Amino acid sequence: MPADVLSFSTSPSAAYRNKAPAYFSGARIDFVRRLPKDATASILEVGCGTGATGALALASGRAQHYTGIELFETAAIEARKVLTEVITGDVERLQRDFGPAAFDALIFSEVLEHLVEPQRVVERLVRSLRPGGIVLASSPNIAHWRVIGELMRGRFNLADQGVFDRTHMRWFTPQTFAAMFSNAGLRVESLGPVTAFSPRTQMISRLTRGRADHLFMTQIQIAARKI
Repeated sequence: MPADVLSFSTSPSAAYRNKAPAYFSGARIDFVRRLPKDATASILEVGCGTGATGALALASGRAQHYTGIELFETAAIEARKVLTEVITGDVERLQRDFGPAAFDALIFSEVLEHLVEPQRVVERLVRSLRPGGIVLASSPNIAHWRVIGELMRGRFNLADQGVFDRTHMRWFTPQTFAAMFSNAGLRVESLGPVTAFSPRTQMISRLTRGRADHLFMTQIQIAARKI
C-alpha cells in the first residue's frame, strides 16, 4: 500500500496538515441558494470547514440550527464561532445518533471523495433527514476529458488539490455519484456541473443531447430529496 494511503488510514487528520487555510474556507453560495428559505430549519453539513457556508445559511434565513462535522480541529475551532454546533471527528467513526427527522437538509460539499465508505455515511445520515428533506452534494468528476487524457498517457499523479488530490479515497463519475444517493433512498432532482458550461460547451451539449456532458464537468453537483 502506498505510504500516503497508509498514513491516511492510520490518522485521517494527518493527511490534511499541509492544506492551505483556504482549503477549509469559502461559502458555497450556490448551495445556500438551493436551500428553502426556512428560518426554522435544521441543517447538517459534513466537512463544514471553517463554517462559511453555514454562516451564510444562518444569516440569509435558511436555518435556525446549523450543525457541522469537521475532521480538522483548527477549522472546527473557527467554525464554532459562527455555527450552532460543531462536532470534531471522522464522520465514518462517529457513534452519535441524531435520531429520525432531525434535519431538513444535508450538505456534502467536496467531502464524500475523502471517505473510505461514502455510501454507508450517506445511508446513515439520510436516516436523520425528514421526509421531503433535501441533500446537496458535490464532488470532482473522474470522467472529465482532461482526466481521461492523463490516464491515456499513463499518468495519475497525486496533487494537493483537484481530482488527483492525494487525500481522495474514492472517485466518481456523474452516473456513479447519482447512484450513491439513489441507493440511499433519495430521488435525484438535478445533476450537473458546479460551474456552468461555457457557451461553446453548451453548444456541444445540445448537439450531443447531453450524452457527452460527463466529459466537461470538472465537478459534479447534485440535489436529491428524501422520498
